[in-house]
Formats: sequence, structure tokens, C-alpha cells
Amino acid sequence: MSQPISSFMERQVWAVDMDDTVAEVASLFARQGLSWAPVLESRRTIVGAISASDLLQLNAQGQDPTAVRAWQRCSYKPISVSPDTPVSEVARLMIESKIHHVVVMDGGGIAGVVSSLDFVRTFVRD
Repeated sequence: MSQPISSFMERQVWAVDMDDTVAEVASLFARQGLSWAPVLESRRTIVGAISASDLLQLNAQGQDPTAVRAWQRCSYKPISVSPDTPVSEVARLMIESKIHHVVVMDGGGIAGVVSSLDFVRTFVRD
């Protein structure tokens, strides 16, 4: 697993704005089949990551998804790596940090994303 994470990452990235409502985030997740997304400030700077689990927690707490913003539910400062970071190093970071999502950054912008599901997919080939 010394190959770079760029060979493993999902290049199609769906991000949400920090001021999007949780209802808007849930709609995007449903339309695109997402389980998480980076949360951006001004559509540029990553401030966090929001997941389906965050949405479920909000629902379980009985909060109104149209009144809560993405920045209020996201995990702040997600772990990011460069495209040339070895896959094994990304996996180690995810395990040590107990996270399921990593943002791949290149030149100040998002190059891709990786989730724990991407690792599982390596064991299941069509």
C-alpha cells in the first residue's frame, strides 16, 4: 500500500457551504448518494466535514433541519493530506484519529476525498 492516495481518491467532490441548512445538505446527500461532504467557507476554505451520521444525530435530537446550518453540525478542521501521501499513511491517520473521511488537498484546492468506504471497495471488484 505504498501507492499514492491520488490513485485511490474520489475526484468528484461535492461540497456544501457552511451556511447551507442541514435540510439542504440532506437533499444533496440524497440526490448524489453521499455519506459526507466537506464544509466550505465562501466556497473556498475548508472549515469542516459533515456526515450522514451528523444528520441522523440532529434528527434524533428533534432539531429542525431547516433552522440549523452546516457549520453548526460539522466536525471542524478535517484531516487533509496531499495527493502523494501513501495510502498506508492515510489509513494509519484515519485509524489513529478515529475518522472515516479525509480531504486530499493540492495547491490550496480540493483534489479529491477519501472515505473508509473507499478502502472497503478495494476488496470488492465488479
